[in-house]
Amino acid sequence: MTDLRIVENPAGEAAERLAAAADAGEQIALTGGSTARRMYERLATMAVDWSGCTLWFGDERCVPPEDERSNFGMVRDALLDRLPGSAPDMRRIVGERGPDAGAADYERRLQDDFGQAMPRFDLLLLGLGSDGHCASIFPGDRALEERERLAVGVPRSGLPPWVSRVTLTLPVLNAARQVIFLVTGADKAEAAARAFAGRPDRRTPASLVAPVAGTLTVLIDRAAAERLPT
Repeated sequence: MTDLRIVENPAGEAAERLAAAADAGEQIALTGGSTARRMYERLATMAVDWSGCTLWFGDERCVPPEDERSNFGMVRDALLDRLPGSAPDMRRIVGERGPDAGAADYERRLQDDFGQAMPRFDLLLLGLGSDGHCASIFPGDRALEERERLAVGVPRSGLPPWVSRVTLTLPVLNAARQVIFLVTGADKAEAAARAFAGRPDRRTPASLVAPVAGTLTVLIDRAAAERLPT
């Protein structure tokens, strides 16, 4: 069951939820994107106890953290470097190792922290691409078929920036206790309708996110929701 909420400020509402998860010392998987950046900038101004939580990433571009395309670099600039107190425990994807080595390294780190069981994030944040992708699982990519690995390399991006990536797989996304999509802008309206109002379809990877024993919330602005049924 999808809890779809049309809100004026998805980034602000997501910041409140992420702050609560951080205060509770939870395992949190972050996302990239301009809406997420606004969320991180908002979080940097809030009174949050980051000392007990662990931050992971749903995906990463295969670039060094100093590269402007790096998801970790964006989170560092928007949030981590602005925190006045204790920093969270950070588990970044080492994308500069390349898609295969970066995915293997990240998978080992997940196994070290979660054991052999399927990792179950307390809160997992996702964006939505205009093509319907989420994390770095693109339409037609082999990552759609993966059911054993926790993280895989994506040699070819389906949208700009045209760099290889590392992504968590669908089984990991669907094991989370709470999944929150952040969706803003009229350019996402068609993809949002396919992802959240249609049937699951491999041509829209976000439509395949359905937590097995968790909740799915979509925080979406009015422009992105314009093609959703009323």
